[in-house]
Amino acid sequence: MNTRLHLNLVSRACLLCMASAMAPAIAQTSANAAATPTDQLAPVEIKGTYDNAVGTSNAASQGVVTAKLIENRPTLRPAEVLEFVPGVIVTQHSGDGKANQYFLRGFNLDHGTDFATFVDGMPVNMPTHAHGHGYSDLNWLIPELVNRISYKKGPYFADEGDFSSAGVARLGLFDTLPSGIASLTVGEERYARALITQSVQWLGGNVLYALETAHNNGPWEQPEGFHRANGVLRYSAASDNARTSFTAMAYSAAWHSTDQIPQRAVDQGLVGRFGAIDPTDGGNTERTSLSFQTERKSDAGTFKANAYAIASKLNLVSNFTYDLEPPRLSFRGLGCPPAGCNPPWGGSAANLDQPAPPRNADQFVQAESRRVLGGGVSQSFATPFGGLDSTTTVGTSLRMDSLAPVGLYKGLGGQRTDTVQESQVGQNLFGLYAENATAWTPTLRTLLGARYDRMEVDVRSSIAENSGQQSADLASPKLSVILGPWNKTEYFVNIGSGFHSNDARGVTARLSPKEGTPIDPSPALVRTTGSELGLRTEAIAGLQSSLALWQLDIGSELVFAGDAGDTGASGASRRWGVEFNNHYRATPWLLLDADLALSRAEFTTAQGDAPNAGRYVPGSVETVVSLGATISDRGPWSGQFQLRYFGPRPLIEDNSQRSDATTLAYLRVGYQISRKTKLALDVFNLFDSKASDIDYYYTSRLPGEPSEGVADRHFHPVEPRSVRLTLTAHF
Repeated sequence: MNTRLHLNLVSRACLLCMASAMAPAIAQTSANAAATPTDQLAPVEIKGTYDNAVGTSNAASQGVVTAKLIENRPTLRPAEVLEFVPGVIVTQHSGDGKANQYFLRGFNLDHGTDFATFVDGMPVNMPTHAHGHGYSDLNWLIPELVNRISYKKGPYFADEGDFSSAGVARLGLFDTLPSGIASLTVGEERYARALITQSVQWLGGNVLYALETAHNNGPWEQPEGFHRANGVLRYSAASDNARTSFTAMAYSAAWHSTDQIPQRAVDQGLVGRFGAIDPTDGGNTERTSLSFQTERKSDAGTFKANAYAIASKLNLVSNFTYDLEPPRLSFRGLGCPPAGCNPPWGGSAANLDQPAPPRNADQFVQAESRRVLGGGVSQSFATPFGGLDSTTTVGTSLRMDSLAPVGLYKGLGGQRTDTVQESQVGQNLFGLYAENATAWTPTLRTLLGARYDRMEVDVRSSIAENSGQQSADLASPKLSVILGPWNKTEYFVNIGSGFHSNDARGVTARLSPKEGTPIDPSPALVRTTGSELGLRTEAIAGLQSSLALWQLDIGSELVFAGDAGDTGASGASRRWGVEFNNHYRATPWLLLDADLALSRAEFTTAQGDAPNAGRYVPGSVETVVSLGATISDRGPWSGQFQLRYFGPRPLIEDNSQRSDATTLAYLRVGYQISRKTKLALDVFNLFDSKASDIDYYYTSRLPGEPSEGVADRHFHPVEPRSVRLTLTAHF
């Protein structure tokens, strides 16, 4: 990292320190905070499962899910807790240890791009990631520790920055648990999970600890052998006006993966639906973190601060095209691979320059070692004028990622055979924002904000032409107008701009790593602009409903493809749609949910030399329907049923290839054996659907096929019906 970049980082770190130091002074000199507009409303509580009452949010698409609902719904994978955000779909196209595939608002978000996720104030999205920009791995999450999920959609909120154009989910953790938990889950395909967690008082606060371990082979012909170990240690202290927490986490996992497979291979009987073309795919990952959060309320307002340090490693082995690329495998001059100097396909060290047999020669390895430091501070204070209730919040954030290295390598048999590109990367993002909330009348309030972000990257690539330093900045205005309530109904108008960031390697790239041909670098920051009209009503007793009509424009859809090591051609796009969400307390013991999301995504400019050029954005979700019923307080019995419909999607730009729809149902039946012991039976894919978790359309080559390969649909099947039984004891 050069001196100029280092000094810029130091100066920004000092801004964080100054803001923290000035907060007490601000608290002493500011006038008493005026009551917020929401203090004047009488929210209707829906049995503690949602905190979405009229007067509690600034957009129809904003809301909160509480632990009571999270506790009742079964999840096949930890990241599925994000499906509590209406319209979000979570799937998987590879092993359980890899980040999930996410969909929302007309986006195939890949592994997280344009959907920001935070846990306990820590960012989950990883920029300039070995596999994909914005990579959001939530496999280290323990769902039992999630206290609430706060979500927003659209670029309308000044306190949200990178990756947040489609939406944001902030997962808060429990400070204390009502009781200790010891649980054991067993299921088909050698699935097993054990968890113990408890909180105890210590030094005037509370210590919460959790230990989890799990194993799963899955339904795959090549057993997944996924195993993970997870630990959390958290100290918190709270008073009437303040709370502080320190949290340490550690996670480790390894797995064999069955990636998507071509439909023709199944039709020809080469593999079954749960088979693998390359059985040596897989991965391993590690993550450790330390985070701090504090919040203090005073007559002057609310001061918040957080800081975090994250260290992570990933080694991911994949093969999506099998034998399409000409083999260029050689160990000579690279040193010996981890398994020794004999090539993994057999032979001796004397034959290192001999090409491998042409089977699965397209395998590649993506690896990185990352360190992240960051944090932020904010202060809100009363700013009354003209007798109006008004509150202003100012804040700043800083995130610094260091990757040493991040790389793409050729592979065979799960081992590296050649380097395509390897880089040392420093990437830093500084944000500054201000936001004012004013109640102009009892039925009119506004939220006016602005945000400034600056991104700086320093890339040192094994390809000299792709090394360099770049910086970019962007200002983003925001405005929300909230009208009502009238007849227990509130109306929202939201507009604002944000940004879509790009992988640092794409920002400095001049040559394609594989072909060595000239390419244009990507802009570091691309503007996004969104708008939304919405309403939320409680006019019908027991029913909360919200309706949102939204639109989002993106200056370009350029995304760095970690699989290829470069950025694919793409144009500007527009997405629009409607969301209709309903939560109905039918009886004191029955909660019904019904969510509908319809969207459309189109390119508004040409996609360069992209094949099948057209207006459709590949993978863009168009229809999502979620129906749920939760039964509680029926003596010892409880239950939850969830039906999720994930509609067809265009697979290429001209829409000539489309995916099929996927419908899945989950069921949970719980029985309270005693006051402290509960048994739960979870059934996933209740109706044993033969659908896909994900579909793609691209060219691959199997042995014996033409050298140019065959264009085909590639799919990853949903897991068949499976049953898991959980025994939970409270202590």
